[in-house]
Amino acid sequence: MQRFSKKVVVVTGAGSGIGEFTAKRFAEEGASVVLVGRTEDKLQETLQSLAGGDHLVRPTDMAEAQDVEQLAADVLAKYGRVDVVVNNAGVAAQGRVHEGDYENWEKAIKVDLYGVFHSCRYFMPALIKSQGNIVNVSSVSGLGGDWGMSFYNAAKGGVTNFTRSLAMDHGADNVRVNAVCPGLIITPMAADIKKNEPLLDEFRKRTPLGRPGEPEEVAAVIAFLASDDARYITGVNLPVDGGITASNGQPKQA
Repeated sequence: MQRFSKKVVVVTGAGSGIGEFTAKRFAEEGASVVLVGRTEDKLQETLQSLAGGDHLVRPTDMAEAQDVEQLAADVLAKYGRVDVVVNNAGVAAQGRVHEGDYENWEKAIKVDLYGVFHSCRYFMPALIKSQGNIVNVSSVSGLGGDWGMSFYNAAKGGVTNFTRSLAMDHGADNVRVNAVCPGLIITPMAADIKKNEPLLDEFRKRTPLGRPGEPEEVAAVIAFLASDDARYITGVNLPVDGGITASNGQPKQA
């Protein structure tokens, strides 16, 4: 299936995890993919795994406005258009508000929230022209709170509501804006959880499907939201979480 033939798709955080598998999915479906991230070596590794096409590696710090402005200019100079932007780049941050490191707060906000803002700001004119769309990668942590993760919750909560606002502002431009909200997905960011079997077991107990997700499962949903199959969907923050957010938090009864 070639839903993205002749389309240009920008994927941030494309060096690993959800971003890597999202880039692969779009390439398999015919897109020219712009691989964006901070580490060129990882982006080059992703590039080597992509299906044929005119792809581009572009190291960028999404937290820096001028870097993202230049990224958008470079993409337009090469392709002349942008059809889909997937804002996936992100970092995790832990700690209670009075104990957490201020630098971690600043990093979470700058990468997870400002990075999305910068991308949407500088790619929006091209998306209006192409009547394209944006898929943000938020989190179930942007839909509700976690213990000890207020920094991350604040950043992802911002992404969640920013997605809704952009969808309202740009529906008249025929630009759709949606987000996926993954639960626990087995990626390098979740490496510590994967090694902590008691904690991993608690996640399994809380998840109706009984297991963590895989990055390709999130990539498939991103591709759906970006495709014409979802042409009447905008402003949605779609959980991809094995059913975690179906719960009201009460314990399972024997």
